[in-house]
Amino acid sequence: MTASSSTADGSLPAHASPAFPPLYSPPNSRPQQLDEYGVSDLQLNGARAKSPNHDTFAAPTSAPYNTATTHALSTSSLPADSSAAADAESRPPPPPSLLSPAVTPPVTPGETTSAHTNLLHPSPSAPSDTTAELPHQHSLRQRRPSKPRPRLLETLPEVNCVVRARIPTTTGQEMFLHLYTNNVDGKEHLAIVFGGNIRSRSLDAERPGETELDRMIRGAYVGTLYPGRTSSRTGEGSSAAVGQRQQQGEYDDDAAQAVREQEVQERQAPLVRIHSECYTGETVWSARCDCGEQLDEAARLMSLPSAASSGGVIVYLRQEGRGIGLSEKLKAYNLQDLGSDTYEANLLLRHPADARSYGLATAMLLDLGLGGDQGIRLLTNNPDKVSAVEGPNREVVVKERVPMVPLAWRTGGKEGIKSQEVERYLSTKIEKFKHMLNAA
Repeated sequence: MTASSSTADGSLPAHASPAFPPLYSPPNSRPQQLDEYGVSDLQLNGARAKSPNHDTFAAPTSAPYNTATTHALSTSSLPADSSAAADAESRPPPPPSLLSPAVTPPVTPGETTSAHTNLLHPSPSAPSDTTAELPHQHSLRQRRPSKPRPRLLETLPEVNCVVRARIPTTTGQEMFLHLYTNNVDGKEHLAIVFGGNIRSRSLDAERPGETELDRMIRGAYVGTLYPGRTSSRTGEGSSAAVGQRQQQGEYDDDAAQAVREQEVQERQAPLVRIHSECYTGETVWSARCDCGEQLDEAARLMSLPSAASSGGVIVYLRQEGRGIGLSEKLKAYNLQDLGSDTYEANLLLRHPADARSYGLATAMLLDLGLGGDQGIRLLTNNPDKVSAVEGPNREVVVKERVPMVPLAWRTGGKEGIKSQEVERYLSTKIEKFKHMLNAA
């Protein structure tokens, strides 16, 4: 813009772009002084963070924002004057990082994204471990990642099944969808139950002042609903003995429970899948992951005639993006297109590589009567999930880990997801998350 285009008072004309303030302006033009460690005060990301033994100092974690700082870092150290400390205090803070702020979605119990999990900007009150600072892709790839482990809760959450409904599926099978609330987060989690032998204790419990119609509406009924049904307690029993007692009008909850427990002991341990929500893989056909395929495969296995007697449960936890939420997950996708893998992308966004927890799943399985020595067969490739689902006092027993091999691997590429992105994703699962996957 020429001088003639300015107004008389030196301000910009109306058609000019608004004069936004710069991200950072040093208070004076005096060359930036370096301290005894050769680090400028304008350097970002805590370059002077000491290690626990106070003998070594972390390397700079990102490039400075302006050329003045770059020039200062490339020259010899300048002597400090008496006003350096006062000048440092009056100097405004550096601009925010180009990376996204540390956003934490509604908490899933057992894990949070807090100051001590912020690998790029550790809490100043805690000793800084230079081996945990991962400022960019190069250092991420140089350092062998430690396997993220799920956090075990000391006590299990309280869960309550508020409603159950029968869902006929497009494959001709039926399942019962259970919706759960809990005392630790504001989310509604789901249990997809296959078979008629698995029931929720909190759903079946009596509630003050409710009518038989109320019980049927919230799904606390025996057998099958049909037009004109008036009682939640009569219907198709789980055995001939219970059916006979119902016909005689002598339905007894304790006797029915005893019959169900006997049947549980005689049948095979049910299949269980702990599945974390994945909107992109389940709804918008993403080929970046195999989450949708795993959900379909779990439902298929639980619908087989051989699984009819034992039944199966898919616990569907609302912890999108391994616990970081959909917004942050989409940012991670962009970082993956820039060259990071799914493990690195979460760290660059200041989240744990895996922020999920499974205490809610354990509590829901207990509510469905799958605790104790009866045991479950867990569909997973993640060995850490086995101990996490069992709970702090092994409230649930995993008798068998059932692997989930990608469909493309099982069919030689004839079926399943075929993309470079999913191959990178599976490779990262094996190499960095230590999942037990093979093509056998």
